[in-house]
Amino acid sequence: MVFSSVIFLFAFLPATLAGYYVIRKDLRNAFLLLMSLLFYAAGEPKFVFIMMASIAVNYLLGLSIHFSLDKKNIIRRTLLVLTVAANLALLFYYKYFDFTVANVNWLFHFSIPLKNIALPIGISFFTFQGMSYVLDVYMKKAEVQKNPLNVALYIAFFPQLIAGPIVRYTDVNMQIFSRTESFELFGDGAIRFIIGLAKKIILSNQFAVLADVAFDGNLKTLSVAMAWLGAFAYAFQIYFDFSGYSDMAIGLGKMFGFNFNENFNYPYISKSVQDFWRRWHISLSSWFRDYVYIPMGGNRTGNVYFNLITIFFLTGLWHGASWHYIAWGLWHGMFLLIERFFRTRKLKVSVPIFIKHIYTIFVVVIGWVLFRGNGLKTSAKYIFAMFGIGTSPDNTWTQFYLHDYFVTFVIGIICALPVIPFLKSKIEKYHIANKILNVVKPFSVGLLFVVSIAYTVTTTYNPFIYFNF
Repeated sequence: MVFSSVIFLFAFLPATLAGYYVIRKDLRNAFLLLMSLLFYAAGEPKFVFIMMASIAVNYLLGLSIHFSLDKKNIIRRTLLVLTVAANLALLFYYKYFDFTVANVNWLFHFSIPLKNIALPIGISFFTFQGMSYVLDVYMKKAEVQKNPLNVALYIAFFPQLIAGPIVRYTDVNMQIFSRTESFELFGDGAIRFIIGLAKKIILSNQFAVLADVAFDGNLKTLSVAMAWLGAFAYAFQIYFDFSGYSDMAIGLGKMFGFNFNENFNYPYISKSVQDFWRRWHISLSSWFRDYVYIPMGGNRTGNVYFNLITIFFLTGLWHGASWHYIAWGLWHGMFLLIERFFRTRKLKVSVPIFIKHIYTIFVVVIGWVLFRGNGLKTSAKYIFAMFGIGTSPDNTWTQFYLHDYFVTFVIGIICALPVIPFLKSKIEKYHIANKILNVVKPFSVGLLFVVSIAYTVTTTYNPFIYFNF
């Protein structure tokens, strides 16, 4: 079940909201947990047991580490290693086992059969959340949770369960115990949800059609212009797909009294690759920073360049069991190393800001081609096509799609830049204009919702990119 589906919008969400606000407050956590398990079971019922096993293991390990605080360090460290091993073993089996076997077969000419293991939805997200809970208990950043239902709700809460953002236990632990629901918070959440829904349905799905035409067609007939058009279409598709989902998750959280941290901050205005990763999928990059990069030594000890490239190797691998995801991670890691090299050398080179923007967008878009391609060979051929190698000179289709998608691209550019917040900040300085804005805003959001619902009801094409991770 996805947030933009008819069954979620018209059945599951209304029933969950109604039930939540009707029952007693002391039963609301249990009710949310029950509905979250039903939400997850809608995708594949048997995977619920895998998630519940992950929750049980992390709950017990959290308790064990808590009760070992006055024991010898070797006991606590053994439990820590067990925590990491148990979580990574689960992730490895379901996500990376066949990938590993295939590579071993290729490298050593073995013929070990693949298991064709089905990937549980959102396993990367709920595994990282469960692991971060125990790690925070170990590092004494959070108090252990002795009620297993509360740990289960933290990990299984449906707004962020299958596609993030990755929520830290330290950010929501007090909200699990006590939170305040209000009409104002509910209204803010509903608006945020509608904006995310519109990003997904009206923008991402439209860009997805164009990206599919470019990437999934015959690359030999692809012109240079069409290759670049398809690459930019995918850049917009993945941004509005994932940021839209994050908006919906944050909005849903507010409807139930939870406040989740932001996951995106206009990444396409970045002036460097480092800046891009401060703005893109913030919950993932901060997770790797706090739980892997800093424990490795970070910027303080060891080889900083090795630490950085390791993090981005893992970032690529986290996204999928395929070499093109790893190549995407290493591509970003390489430019981060280059940027760090010049920054630490304190070379005084004056580069205009617009050149920095162009450089960053170039790196990011080429990276998205690696990410989107069906394997390294396909990605390489597509990149060659972008630079005129093995392409067609015929731009007939490019002109057709550019004309057809011109308005969509204009709207996409406006929504990917902080244009609306800028205009809002200017309007709010004037009392009368601010009053007009307060009147217009509900109608605008309502219209956005109606259009989004119209798209949802009339189309069956509704891909979710990060739904697979």
